[in-house]
Parts: sequence; structure tokens; C-alpha cells
Amino acid sequence: MNQRPRILIVDDDVVTARHLTSQLSRRSFEVSFSSGHEALHALRNFDPAMVLFGISIKGTEGAKLLERLKQAQPGAYVLVLSASKDPEVIFKASKLGADEYISKPVDARELEIRISKSLENQRTFTEASQLREQVRRQSDFTMLFGTGPKMTEVKMTIEQVAETTVTVLVRGESGTGKEVVARMIHSESLRSDKPFVKVNCAAIPHELLESELFGYEPGAFTGATRQKLGKFEQANNGTIFLDEISEMHPALQAKLLHVLQDHEFSRLGGKRDIQVDVRVLAATNKPLERAVEEGVFREDLFYRLNVVSIHIPPLRERREEIPVFLEYFLQRYSEYYSKHPPMFSEYAVARMMEYAWPGNIRELENMVKRYVIVGNESQIIRELSTHKPIVSSVLPPPENGTQPEPLTPVAVLPVQVSAHGSELEMPSLLEIGRRAAMQAEREAIERVLAQTRWNRRQAAKILKISYKALLNKLKAMEEQGKPQPRQIHA
Repeated sequence: MNQRPRILIVDDDVVTARHLTSQLSRRSFEVSFSSGHEALHALRNFDPAMVLFGISIKGTEGAKLLERLKQAQPGAYVLVLSASKDPEVIFKASKLGADEYISKPVDARELEIRISKSLENQRTFTEASQLREQVRRQSDFTMLFGTGPKMTEVKMTIEQVAETTVTVLVRGESGTGKEVVARMIHSESLRSDKPFVKVNCAAIPHELLESELFGYEPGAFTGATRQKLGKFEQANNGTIFLDEISEMHPALQAKLLHVLQDHEFSRLGGKRDIQVDVRVLAATNKPLERAVEEGVFREDLFYRLNVVSIHIPPLRERREEIPVFLEYFLQRYSEYYSKHPPMFSEYAVARMMEYAWPGNIRELENMVKRYVIVGNESQIIRELSTHKPIVSSVLPPPENGTQPEPLTPVAVLPVQVSAHGSELEMPSLLEIGRRAAMQAEREAIERVLAQTRWNRRQAAKILKISYKALLNKLKAMEEQGKPQPRQIHA
């Protein structure tokens, strides 16, 4: 059975409020009314879909109350009922957050029609917004996971744990997409239609983090004049994502452990425990095991959080997916900024394939954003050229102590041109990246084989691949017309 839409009437005129409550309650609505003084408390307890605001906003108090109501519950549709037809008052109401304005007096039947129409429009708008957000997030998920084997393994783990309620610890360097993984777990869970609340533990001073997580009561501390709901209450029946959990102060870790164990907590200044049903996902870019050893992170909390651990590999370990990211972000920001710069050249893609990307996907995204805005590829290349290429950074020094020869620059593939000099055919960005990755891989194999005096088993160990995989790669190099290195010994 569908729940009737809830309407909260806020009016200091008790007679008018009761009359409207009686009229609308006989229709298809669940109605409650409140004075201006109790409005915020009623808003939290009643959780209405619509607020009928009957207090004059000409005065300061009425205007502030309307603004605070909209801030406290942005999703509630606010319809102002006013005796004034002054355009300036109507404009003021809109500026304060009112969604609609009706002049008094108004017929109850006419009001019912206006309310039903407004709620239906709101529902349609909300569904459309949710669909757009779902499509955007799905694009993010598809973009993040690409086709690489390492991310395929991550995706399989997500699918296995999504519909459970276990706590998941997402690990990875900054910028690898830990929040996207957390959102994917939530979107594929049975709580997908419930709140997903993110808290960045590193961005909030630890003195304020407790009140942010658990809320507070009036008088809990200086300046606490009203009740505030914490993030755990906001996430009730849904998911809370604690990003950078390693930055949480040890004093607060004990309270978080209590929530994980008993599913209850108390607000600051509160006298009773509040029970919640919240799934906890956490993320860190630091080794928590070391933090436990150093005594800055509770061991019992670590084991509570680390029920399932998902590691997101850095971008330098999945370089074959860089062209996918380039294509995705270039299309995304070209549409966003209404600018359409040309695709990256082969030479630029090759340089990006060699770059170490210490900031991972976030750094690559910002780089593409700059390119779309500025449209200067040479500037991007100069930026990348100031850093060491990733291939040389992962190889050990030669055993004889001599410095290795620099890598041969990745060749620029020719572009077919017509007799008039115009381009006829350009390889796709994915093809450019694939070829650049293959060439970089060949160079890495040759260098390691040279450093190990052509010992394939030792080379495979240094390259962190199986001996059989190395043999297959050498065979593929031979088939592609690239002669194998001389005199290779097992």
C-alpha cells in the first residue's frame, strides 16, 4: 500500500492551520501543523514531502525561518501561502528557497489540485535527476574498471560483497578511485535506494568530526543552540563511506568501534542511545597495519573494518587503460565546457603511457581538463617531460653498476595524408595507446634481459610475470617482425 504524501503546515495562525489540516486530511494527504517556533523540530520528526509555509516573510524572523527550513531539508517542496501579491515579496520567497507561491485566500479544493500537481512534478524531476546521476555513475564505473585484468578482479570482489552487509576496507593511493568503488558497492547492494553518505575524515578537524558523525543536542557545547543530526543518522538504513579513515583521532576510534559492534551511539550532550542500521565502508591510502604497530590506530577497530579488503592498483600498474581514460575524460569535458579540441596526438599518448602518474586517475583527469580549456598539447607534453618515464623507474640498476642506456623514444606512427596534404586516416586513441604500450613493453623486456645477461627466468622474476608469460611475449615479438634478443639463456 502506497504511503500518503506528507504535508507540514507551518503557520502561527492556529485557526487557519487547523482548518487546512482538516480539509487536506480528508483528501489523499497525511497532514500535520506546527507554529513557527516548533517548525524545525516538526520538520525532522514528520519528514514531509511538502511544507505549506503560511508565516509572513516580510519580517526578518519569517524570512530566516523559511531559509532554515529549506536548508534543513532541501528535498522538501516549499509552497508559500501569503496574503501579499507584491512582486518583490514573491521574488524574496523564491530567493529564500520557496518552490511555489500562492496568494491567499485560496480554496481548499484548488489548493489540493495545486499540491497534487506540484508533488507530481517534483517526483518526475527527482526521478529524472536520479536517472541522470545513475547514468553518470555507471559511466564512472565503466571508465574506472576498463578491461585490465587487475580491475576485473576488483569488480568480481565487489559483485561478491555488494549484496552482503559486511564492512569493506578500500585501499589504494590517492586518486585511484576509492570513492567510485564505494559507490559501486552501494549501488549494487540491497540498500541502493537508501542514502549514501560520505565523510572525509582528513578534511574535518578531529575536534569537529565527532559532532559531524554523531550529531549533538542543544547546549552540548558553546554555540550549540539547536539539535543537529549526525552523518550516521542521515545514513540510517543506507551506507556511510568513511574516507581516509587512517586520519581519525584515536579518541574517536573507540566511539566508532562501539557503533560497529552495537549499532548504537549517543549524540554529544545526549542522554539516550540511538540505534541505527548502517553499512560501513572505509577507505585509506596508508598502510593501517603500520599505524596499528605505531599505536595510532586501534587494532580492534582495524579488524572490524578489514572484514573484506579491496585494493585499487595505481594507474602506473594498469597503463594499458590510459587511452580509455583519455577518451572518456576528453569526451566528458568537451561536452561540459562546450569546447572540442582535437584528439591527442600519438606522440602525446606515448608520453602519457610512459609517465608515472603519481596522482593517478585524478591527475590524468585534471590534465585532460586543462587540455580541453587551454587546447595546448605541447604544454601538456612539456609538463610530462619534466618527470622520469615509468618504464625506467621500475627497473633495477644493472648488476655491473653501469648506468643503463636511455629508452628509445616511442616512434610516432605515420598518418596517411592526401596529395593536398590533408589527413585522411588517423588511428583511434585506443589503437595509439595499444601500440605505445606494446612498444614500451618490448623496450622494458629487452632492457631487463640485457641487465640479467639474457637469463629469462631471472628477467621474468624482475618483471613480475610468469616464465611462461615472458616466453609468450618473446614469441609474439618475433611474430610481429621484431627480432628476439641474441643468445637468450634460461
